[in-house]
Amino acid sequence: MKLFNMKKIVALLLLLSALLALPAQAVLTIEITKGVDVGIPIAIVPFSWKGAAVAGESMSNVIEADLSRSGRFDSIPSTDFLQRPNTAKQVRFKDWRLIKADNLVVGTIEQTGAETYRVKFQLLDVYTGKLLTGYQYNVRSNKLRNVAHQISDIIYEKLTGEKGAFNTKVAYITVEKSKKGRRYLLQVADSDGFSPQTILDSHQPLMSPAWSPDARKLAYVSFEKKRSMIYIQRLSDGKRENVASFKGINSAPAFSPDGTKLAFVSSKEGNTEIYVLDLRTRAIKRLTHHHGIDTEPSWMPNGKGLVFTSGRSGQAQIYQMNADGSGVKRLTYSGKYNARPSLSADGKLMVMISRSNGLYHVATLNLRTKEMNKLTSTLLDESPTFAPNGRMVLYASEQNNKGVLAAVSSDGRVRQTLRFLQGDVREPAWSPYLRRQ
Repeated sequence: MKLFNMKKIVALLLLLSALLALPAQAVLTIEITKGVDVGIPIAIVPFSWKGAAVAGESMSNVIEADLSRSGRFDSIPSTDFLQRPNTAKQVRFKDWRLIKADNLVVGTIEQTGAETYRVKFQLLDVYTGKLLTGYQYNVRSNKLRNVAHQISDIIYEKLTGEKGAFNTKVAYITVEKSKKGRRYLLQVADSDGFSPQTILDSHQPLMSPAWSPDARKLAYVSFEKKRSMIYIQRLSDGKRENVASFKGINSAPAFSPDGTKLAFVSSKEGNTEIYVLDLRTRAIKRLTHHHGIDTEPSWMPNGKGLVFTSGRSGQAQIYQMNADGSGVKRLTYSGKYNARPSLSADGKLMVMISRSNGLYHVATLNLRTKEMNKLTSTLLDESPTFAPNGRMVLYASEQNNKGVLAAVSSDGRVRQTLRFLQGDVREPAWSPYLRRQ
């Protein structure tokens, strides 16, 4: 492992600025602060373009940025290219072996209508000269960036054997200061932070966004009526429903893996406890019964249980229970503070916020070996959330007195910071996989 040098950081920032040519708005920069020594050498040739505007190079830039951010690839700069083919038939493989590329990506974009395009790409093995995979897409202009992320996912999976998570979304809360006071925005963006969309705009606090398993809805906490209430909102049309407005605290919503239930926290019976709402029958069941504070529920991937934060031992630690509230057992023993648990899709790792030496950092717990691994060393980290493939963790942090989002690989070897140009950004939630276009 080694820190990325400044040339690589500057190169990536320039690369990301070039992505503006695609139909998206960029309100951030991405800085890779820690990488790995060796990745898979790959060359991504700017796609050829036939149409009224130029987007081929921008699409290849999105793909290159995706793969670079994963920490698994070493992208060869285009200044080293000896040719610029757009189809497999045009490739002189010896030219790519000379610059030590293991794999090559070529493609074309053709405008087929006023707002429609045909995108083709091919992934080639330079040393065998074989076609590894290739796809064709027919899409509208507003889906070109999605297609670029899908291509990144295909390349990632073909060359690593693991499913990619670039064609996903992140939800987060942005807090902006105005003359009228603070403004809270619930926003959704691409996994790289581009193409942000505001789902809700409020002058009262918004908290705890949580995705439904089909990525079509968000649950969140709103204080718009001067007290905490939980809403579920459909992203397609903005229609929403208030599902918890009990007296006292209502917070920390979490959809079950099958989408039929919503775990949440409420103090409606006095103490802060965990409840489950059946979204079909509207029946509510109390799961915890303890005088200590129980909060921050998160479902096991199989839906048969939950993990949660509890103060029942006298300090914040993480516990596990069955879906009916039985079988409570403590999971964390290292340190005096462990909270905000979330599980990887395979159920092998749990990510959390752990405190040591006064610092709140992101850590993982291997649920089989019970080994704990600290992934960050910054002052104040919050709200960790796994990518759907479990390879990266997105979290909120603070730099120069401003809230930012940051990401770290689940093994701690790759780190990056997403710096938004406006507002403090906090409470990220990484979406499940999206359907392909």
